[in-house]
Amino acid sequence: MPRQSVRLVRDCCDTVAWVSKFKVKLIFFEDFFVSLSKSIPVRQPALRASRSSKQEPSALPEVNTSEYQGVRYLHLGSEWVQGSMIIKEPYQIHLEYVQRMMGWLLLLPSQTLLGRSTMQLGLGSGAITKFCAKVLKLKTTAIELNPQVVAACRLWFKLPADSDHLQVVLGDAQEVVAHDHWRGQVDALQVDLYDAEAAAPVLDSVEFYQGCQSLLTPDGVMSVNLFGKNSQFDKSVEAIRLAFGEGSFWAFRPTKEGNTVVLAQRGLHALSREQLSERAQFIQEKYHLPAEKWLKVLKPLN
Repeated sequence: MPRQSVRLVRDCCDTVAWVSKFKVKLIFFEDFFVSLSKSIPVRQPALRASRSSKQEPSALPEVNTSEYQGVRYLHLGSEWVQGSMIIKEPYQIHLEYVQRMMGWLLLLPSQTLLGRSTMQLGLGSGAITKFCAKVLKLKTTAIELNPQVVAACRLWFKLPADSDHLQVVLGDAQEVVAHDHWRGQVDALQVDLYDAEAAAPVLDSVEFYQGCQSLLTPDGVMSVNLFGKNSQFDKSVEAIRLAFGEGSFWAFRPTKEGNTVVLAQRGLHALSREQLSERAQFIQEKYHLPAEKWLKVLKPLN
């Protein structure tokens, strides 16, 4: 790419990144990502337009990145970290709460993983999408509203191109969960939908979670990140319970940054501590996720 086509505007003001607790310098790429996002190939499903999916690109948050000590961070026009990547290990998951979003692995038998499918509502830095596609080698679909985020992930966060087992779809999560296209086909759904200020989940209603539940297979699991200044944990959990009806519900203790990951599985599934311990050991040895530590901070909500 010609150098003159890329205009990098450096912000020399030190900003405290809430996850890393360090001072970092943000590098702003707004003009670059806007132009790149217009040309990057992403699949667009035939979904009915909604108010949020009609937003002009200029109305969506600008994409910013920062780096500190070998870690690259994604920001959406603010100091709030929306994702990260260890530069030398681009397919491993860096942030603790994002690792916990993979807690669904504890609830499904390890021997049945082959052939299952995952979906992410909200791409972030692509950490979960890359892990599911590259490490777990599962059929993976990511839904993202902002084309600049897709462009940033492809350029700066090692997100692979679309393939037979990986699709990045430019679309509105609310429309996707209401559409018939993926109904009953998703074994593991990860929901992490926040605006630039990370104030509260963008979609957090009973109707939305009913749509999420409809995407899942009979034993499918939803992982959802509940975090934010305006987030009301009990209200969100009640909405999830009402949407799933009969189901199995688990919650991790909040991380030190305040992220609480909730797992909701279709149907009632009784798991002994021995079963969970065996699965955790397998997950940790094979996928290098801290699954044995998860068992100390994961509790059933039933």
